[in-house]
Amino acid sequence: MNQLTVISGKGGTGKTTFTSAFASLAENSVITDCDVDAADMYLILKPEIMETFDFIGSKIASINDNLCNECGLCRSYCRFGAITEDLKVNIYDCEGCGVCEYVCPENAIHLTDRNSGKFYKSMTRYGPMAHAHLGIGEEASGKLVTAVRNKSRELAEEYDCDLVLIDGPPGTGCPVIASITGVDMVLVVTEPSTSGIHDLKRILEVAKYFDTPALVCINKYDINGDNTRIIEDYCRENGVEIAGKIPYDNTPVKAMIQEKTVIEYSDNEISKTINDIWERVRWRLLRTT
Repeated sequence: MNQLTVISGKGGTGKTTFTSAFASLAENSVITDCDVDAADMYLILKPEIMETFDFIGSKIASINDNLCNECGLCRSYCRFGAITEDLKVNIYDCEGCGVCEYVCPENAIHLTDRNSGKFYKSMTRYGPMAHAHLGIGEEASGKLVTAVRNKSRELAEEYDCDLVLIDGPPGTGCPVIASITGVDMVLVVTEPSTSGIHDLKRILEVAKYFDTPALVCINKYDINGDNTRIIEDYCRENGVEIAGKIPYDNTPVKAMIQEKTVIEYSDNEISKTINDIWERVRWRLLRTT
């Protein structure tokens, strides 16, 4: 089973556009949406949920009023201001660190499991899908990404799929690391902007650290020719292959409005270019493994 993660150093570069397009081109794959903070793959693929699972991502403090002597130590030691003046726990501020439980002289505070979101086993028109929803203001998104990836591997075994396509989160933090750990290759989607160049370099360093082969795709390459050349030069100097370049086009927006992948929506030049990129990525993925 091969695993490919589509990532970027920043949001809005087109990761979901590419991953959903690849899903419509690949055969026998599991689709995985690991952008749990802002999942949007479901907008295109409209998955039918088969099973729902609770995600216990962290702990939350609970005060037993019958044991509490109102000494206020919990409130004075809490660095996050999660204990109110009337000694109640603000669930949105509590980080589950446990210091209140530790300092309480009456053993009146305990940490309990916190339901931080849900993850799903679903079916789409292109095969099984694992995805999730992280609760508002919740932490531990990296743990939820891991739960989603574990579910995708289960789906691959259940449906005898030989490829896991992962739509990764933006940035370089814990969720990204959880989405690329152990995969066979990453495709980094970037754009020729100052922030795009900066974050491309950062995410390539992350991939290099984990010894994960990387390809680069430059989206909207024609909006700034100078910056596109900077990206090409950087990739060439660092031995990173550019899988392809996509010009600026509103086809992805129109396709998403119609709840379709770019490949489904139109057989125009953008679709053909993405198809070529997929063939190049697929070939490299087979060589890597």
